[in-house]
Amino acid sequence: LWFDEPLNDCVKLICSRSGSDYFDAIHLSNIVAGMEGFLPEGGAKNVARRDGMGTTVLSAVTTIGRIPDYYFQAVGSGTGAIAAWEANLRFIADGRFGTNKMKLMVSQNAPFVPLFDAWKANSRAMLPLDENLARKQVEEIDAKVLSNRKPPYPIAGGLFDALTDSGGDVLVATNEQARAAAKLFEETEGTDIHPASAVATATLIEFAQSRKIGKDDLIMLNITGGGEDRFKAEKKLYYLKPDIVFEIDPDAELVKENVKKLF
Repeated sequence: LWFDEPLNDCVKLICSRSGSDYFDAIHLSNIVAGMEGFLPEGGAKNVARRDGMGTTVLSAVTTIGRIPDYYFQAVGSGTGAIAAWEANLRFIADGRFGTNKMKLMVSQNAPFVPLFDAWKANSRAMLPLDENLARKQVEEIDAKVLSNRKPPYPIAGGLFDALTDSGGDVLVATNEQARAAAKLFEETEGTDIHPASAVATATLIEFAQSRKIGKDDLIMLNITGGGEDRFKAEKKLYYLKPDIVFEIDPDAELVKENVKKLF
């Protein structure tokens, strides 16, 4: 991890070894969050977290003056898209920005596409996915943050409900498509974007080229991360290396014992 200023030595970093994925990191964090002195952040079920993510929609709508017709964002868990949907519903209840319900157009980075597979199968439940195959697929994708194997898709008020209610869809972009989109974005807008943002941009480009979007439709593209290359070029960086690197699916008691020693 990198930072633009030194950290206090009370900050500790643990991680899963190379070859693990986003879900392995979540599993490790859940073990630690169950220890005395730690609190779980809550993930998608944390309403404050969702409200924070939804501020992108609040900002866009109050700036534009009306609710968009389409909302494009890359997703791993889908929490950001759920937050966007909830913000949209609040705007409709408010009434000052119209009654439009924007279509959630969420995207994944091929070949890791479990949300796409479940949605296209019209399945509320996630489809079976071999964890070793999933880890192999995650190694192949550029947008590692989009690799949650167990997202809040099937739960009430989760991504399946948000997509269904909004008339949305799940789209897919390859690494090559995402890289081309990132290059175009930097040439056009003057800044680099993260791989996940590039995935969303690539699916918007493909969707627009298919002429599925009306000429006068209003589109919101959520660039969830960017400017890192420029930031690093302009700042002195301080790096934090892991204090402990755990095996995939480690013994819970072993994790707790070693984490206690850090403090």
